[in-house]
This record gives sequence, C-alpha cells and structure tokens, in this order.
Amino acid sequence: MQIVYSAEHRLHSTDRVERADQPFTTEEVPARAEIILSAVQAVQLGAVGDPIDHGLDPILAVHDADFVEFLRTVYVDQSARTGRAATVFADYPAPRRIQRARVAGAARVGFYAFGGDSPILESTWLAAYWSAQCALTGADIVRESGETAYALCRPPGHHADVDLYGGFCYLNNAAIAARYLRARTAILDVDYHHGNGTQAIFYADPTVLYCSIHARPDEEYPYYWGESDERGEGAGLGFNCNWPLPQGADDALYLRTLDAALAAIRDFEPRYLIVSAGFDIAAGDPIGGFSVTVDGFRAIGERIAGLRIPTLIVQEGGYLLEKLGENAAAFLRVFA
Repeated sequence: MQIVYSAEHRLHSTDRVERADQPFTTEEVPARAEIILSAVQAVQLGAVGDPIDHGLDPILAVHDADFVEFLRTVYVDQSARTGRAATVFADYPAPRRIQRARVAGAARVGFYAFGGDSPILESTWLAAYWSAQCALTGADIVRESGETAYALCRPPGHHADVDLYGGFCYLNNAAIAARYLRARTAILDVDYHHGNGTQAIFYADPTVLYCSIHARPDEEYPYYWGESDERGEGAGLGFNCNWPLPQGADDALYLRTLDAALAAIRDFEPRYLIVSAGFDIAAGDPIGGFSVTVDGFRAIGERIAGLRIPTLIVQEGGYLLEKLGENAAAFLRVFA
C-alpha cells in the first residue's frame, strides 16, 4: 500500500489560533496527521510519498470557482480591510434563503460557511490545496496499480460542499478524487459524522454511490443531513444510502451495519471504492459517541478489503490522540 502525505498540512496550525484575543481550542490539530504518519511508519504499512500537483482543474470540477477564489484570498482581503492580520472566523454564517448573493467585506465570510468552527489562517488555503493533491495522487496510484492507496489528508474534507466550508473541512478531498477518476465509483464514509458535503455533491449523480454510516442527525453534528430517507434525487435517486446509528454503537452493531453498506456497494459494482476514513468512531473520542474498539477497527478494515475493489482511503476525522495511531494502524494494516 502506498501512502501519500504532505507536510504542508502543518501550515494550517490550528493549535496556535486566537479568537477575540483568547486561545481558540479545536480538536482538529496538526498532531493528528503526525500521529497517524508515525504509526503507519512504525508498522511499515508502505512507502510514504509526496503528492503530485494536479493544479486547480480537478478542484474546480467539484467546487464553485468563486468559492475557491474566496478560500485563496479571504485572509489577505480581511487583513487589508481591517488593517490587522488575524485568523478569519465566520461569525455570521448565512442561511441559504437570502436576498443578496453578491456580498463583500465581513458578509463574504459568512456566505460561504455553514458554521463558525473552521478558522481560515494565512496558509489554510495551501494546506487544503495540498490535502486535495494527496487525494488526487492517491487516485492516480489506485487507477494505475489496481490496488489500495492511503491519502493522509489534512484538513479533512467530507463536510465541504460545492460552495460551503465547515466542520473543519474546506475542500472535499473524497469528492475531488471521485470526480477525477471519471468512472463508476462508490464512496463509503465511515466517519462518526455524516458527510453532508459529499452527499450534496453527488445527490443527483447516478455514477457515484454514496454510503454513510454515522451518528443520528437528531443527536449529532451536522444535524441537518443524514437520515435514512435521503436517497438522492433525479437521476441519482437510489444512489445515496445513509445508516444513522444511536449513541454508544459498539463493534457488533457497527459491523452489522457495515455489512449492509458493503452489500449495497457490491450490488452497485463500482470500478473504484473511496473510503472516507474517520477514526472518530473510536470509543472515547472527544467529539464522537460510538464505542468502536481497536479490534473493531481491524474488523472494519478486513471487511472493506474483502470487497477486493481498487480502493483509495482518504483520511477524515479522528481526535482521540492517545489512541489515534493504534486505531489507524489496526484499520489500515489489512490493506497493506
């Protein structure tokens, strides 16, 4: 298994952010990627390589051009407008039923955000750009080798929509890779939180099957997406599958649900599989609520690998730092 990793993620240094002159605390920190990298290297899961630059075109195949330009320029623009270099926060996210779509100044930040939890630092764009390049390079490896690649992406991506960021996500790495592959593709999202962005991007697309196992939306972020009756629309009707689970879901319940998702993927007969791998389903994760053990991660990996489909694994969540490396290695080992 080849592993793609970019040190550029460290530029998104969320562990050093202030908000209103007070420390800003977030679970999505650079240590996450470093812990996973150390763990996969320690157990020698495969060679680690840098991403290849595919440029903006694959990103613009998924994301709105004005939104991408916003991510690239908002930090500099806000600094010029306020006369002070400071992290950008969306203090007033806009509802989508608005009267004015052409906005500037402070309103521009909220227009593209669905929450205020995702800071934009001076180099957040670079980190997000190279995170997407990791996924694209992983897609190249899978297409050329027919085997598994692991894109150690940070920032994560599955909450990012065509023109929205939030949930620690700026560019949707899994969606960008799926669109880039240009083939019948299944996306299996095993993050604790529903991948609302990925669902929205492919909701009317019959060439991409989206399957997500996640916490019930009434109980957990992102709240407004993820019920089992969300099945797609138009030509994509029937190609969106959600399995919301209750708090405390353990190995046995998770694996039973995973079997149902894998059956749907087999029936779809994809050319490629993309796994949005969230390790926040782990027992004790600070922003999770499931009870999946290390043995559970190992079993999840084994069952997904049992599909024997060329697979790209894209890193999403996972915030229990003291167990993150062990859980990641347990999940990934079978693919190696």
